[in-house]
Amino acid sequence: MNKKKIFWIVISILISGLSIWAVIAQSASFSLEEFKTFIVESDKRWVVGAALCMFGYIGFEGVAVRRIAAAIGYKRSRIQGTVYGAADVYFSAITPSASGGQPASAYFMLQDDIPGTAVTVTLLVNLIMYTLALLFLGFICSVFRFEIVLKMSTLSKVLIVVGSVVLIALAVAFFLLLKKAEVFYKICNGFLRFFERIHILSHHRCEKLCAKLNNTMAEYKECAETIYGKKKMLFDAFVLNVLQRLSQFFVAFFVFLAHDCGIKKAFDVLITQCFVSLGSNCIPIPGSIGVADYIMLDGYENIVGEELATYLELLARGISFYGCVVISAIIIIIAFVYNRIRRKKC
Repeated sequence: MNKKKIFWIVISILISGLSIWAVIAQSASFSLEEFKTFIVESDKRWVVGAALCMFGYIGFEGVAVRRIAAAIGYKRSRIQGTVYGAADVYFSAITPSASGGQPASAYFMLQDDIPGTAVTVTLLVNLIMYTLALLFLGFICSVFRFEIVLKMSTLSKVLIVVGSVVLIALAVAFFLLLKKAEVFYKICNGFLRFFERIHILSHHRCEKLCAKLNNTMAEYKECAETIYGKKKMLFDAFVLNVLQRLSQFFVAFFVFLAHDCGIKKAFDVLITQCFVSLGSNCIPIPGSIGVADYIMLDGYENIVGEELATYLELLARGISFYGCVVISAIIIIIAFVYNRIRRKKC
């Protein structure tokens, strides 16, 4: 593990600690003993449902990536797909703007002998569908329950609006990278020429890499064109990403049911989670730690009041984010060790 990854893990832990402290500090009546009692008294059936949804967030990601890769001609197992999903979830959580998720998934896909161009196209398509899925759900929630946003603080409203604009811009950018191969080529070529100008690359090395880039872009374009004709696959990938997003949102839904808050309030929390996901995209903090917590707590307080909101937020966030990160870490450690042993045997 390189120093950069260690740095961001440490930063993520520190921000997580500060975030949890801030949530607790918001409630003057918070008690650790009462929180333990709150967890013990949870209806375990609904808590199990929340935990299964947490696993679904990892699983649906893996299924979507497998579905796209298979359409290009690279079928992989369910276990391999789960590893790809776990790698994305874990490294997205500990790097700014989720920048480490895609490269981590790519690493394991390359380990499974999927060519680099196919990996790039697969992950780019999944990223587009992941973004569109959230925008779609955000639109649906806004149509039916926009008053939930209106009750939030001004800061939460600003975060949700800015986050939505960022997502729309990203969706357009990702689509252009996939549809317009020449745009992707110009970006990559521009970086190489820039590195040559500042003497990071020699002229000979730069020309060699540019030639390789030309060949790679031809393969990339071929993979991308293959994707265009797979309308059913694109629809399936979109649906799987919608299910992945819903899996995350339903964690809080089941946590609220576990404390008998009522089905209407549980659905309001489900919708609140969608707005939390929209708003948490606007600030490049690892795992959106702090930002997501703030919007969640703001929304929950309008539904159940300050004291109960604190306990529910800590439990829901603990399962949907921290629990998910821990499970993802375990999966990728096992996968990494297995790949090392397999390579040595070969």
